Amino acid sequence: MKSRSRFVVLLRSYGGWGALLLAMMLGFQSLAGAFGNVETAVVIPAPLKDEAPSTSHSETAIFAGGCFWGVQGVFQHVKGVTNAVSGYAGGTAQTANYDAVSGGNTGHAESVQVTFDPTQVSYGQLLQIYFSVAHNPTELNRQGPDSGTQYRSAIFPLTESQQQVAEAYIAQLDASHSLTKPLATRIENNVHFYPAEAYHQNFLNDNPDYPYIVINDLPKVKQLQQLFPQQYRADPVLVN
Repeated sequence: MKSRSRFVVLLRSYGGWGALLLAMMLGFQSLAGAFGNVETAVVIPAPLKDEAPSTSHSETAIFAGGCFWGVQGVFQHVKGVTNAVSGYAGGTAQTANYDAVSGGNTGHAESVQVTFDPTQVSYGQLLQIYFSVAHNPTELNRQGPDSGTQYRSAIFPLTESQQQVAEAYIAQLDASHSLTKPLATRIENNVHFYPAEAYHQNFLNDNPDYPYIVINDLPKVKQLQQLFPQQYRADPVLVN
């Protein structure tokens, strides 16, 4: 589901006609498969444990939660986030490309690298948005209409502090039964992040009428605004 492979790159190389054919192809493909278990945001408590206040104005976190279009789009609308890049984490550099990752056998997950100002938004607050709005953390190796290990729920801590906060929050949410089922989210260490192809960046912002985005991802941005009005920013921070 959602695969575009080399055909997309080929069509894009043909200019206007290629773009038209691409839009038609992706539209029909998404209409055929975009419907499914559309995710709905849930209200969950804030983490009891968070990182200590910081004087630094830049920290990086990596999250995986299904298709990176929606996860990126959500974090681009969070105040304090200075960049959110779609990419791959969990596998090797040799397989960090969309064709390979779509096969589901690379170890990679579609992921988003979030750079943020911890004096404006904390790592714990990002985790709350991640678990509440960005995806359904109780789904194992699937999100919405997409299935496979590349769509798994995973956190990739970059510091010991991030690991402790993530572990504590998962335990807190499971103990409080804040979600309908136990979390399937994995914490994975010692991974590298590889940015995705340029056409994946800012996909939600650049393709608001694309059926997959309309059905699965635009509702997440609306739910972010409704559930986290203090953290919501109307103008997204985009990848240059």
